[in-house]
Amino acid sequence: MGKPKFYDLNVHSKPDGESTIEELTALAKHFGYSGLAITNHSNTGVPSMASRTEDFEIFSGIEIMATSPSKLHGLIGKYRKNVDVLIVHGGNENINRAAVESPNVDVLSHPQMGRNSGLNHILAKSASENNVAIEFNLDAIIKGRGGRRAQTLSNFRTNLNIARKYDVQVLLTSNASSYFDLRAPREMIALAGLFGMDKDEAVSALSLTAEGIIERKRSKLGFIREGVEVIREDVLKDVGDGL
Repeated sequence: MGKPKFYDLNVHSKPDGESTIEELTALAKHFGYSGLAITNHSNTGVPSMASRTEDFEIFSGIEIMATSPSKLHGLIGKYRKNVDVLIVHGGNENINRAAVESPNVDVLSHPQMGRNSGLNHILAKSASENNVAIEFNLDAIIKGRGGRRAQTLSNFRTNLNIARKYDVQVLLTSNASSYFDLRAPREMIALAGLFGMDKDEAVSALSLTAEGIIERKRSKLGFIREGVEVIREDVLKDVGDGL
């Protein structure tokens, strides 16, 4: 088995964050990442830049913020075909539930509701069935202080135990809004240990879970591997009609 490829799939660039995509990309490559996803919040729109080079990929993404399940479903429909990574910003019981019940959602982010971890057995079962990963955004630990940090660690520990029990995918992200917020993979893995994630789990959460999210999107588009692509019959027909 080769060396794992690490990805940070929740990073915010200008105008949602403080740094440009180029600044974030340069530091992420220096840290040893193989790619990152620019997931600006839905009220700022999807950044136009997405690219792939031999050693680094930039994925398009969105972090949807919605006030009701009906608005959430509308935004999922609006963005799903246009992004590689679709994240739902949780923190509300109804939004958390709607997110994990949708197979078109890749990640539930920020599910916590104060002292409530935001995840329970029912939601975990839905997340497992629909391949919705639960995010552990490590900026909440890095930037938290005192009781706030302690509560975050407690919530993360609860969600990790529930995810283990119901075989829910877990994803580690920086949730960076500046290149100063990015952390190298080894630092992310060490921070995950603070709430009980072991090294193998952390490595998987930074690599295999992220790769799975990207590959699901590629498979729906007919992507096999670099330079090879399946073209659907309806696309071939449209091309033929135009000749």
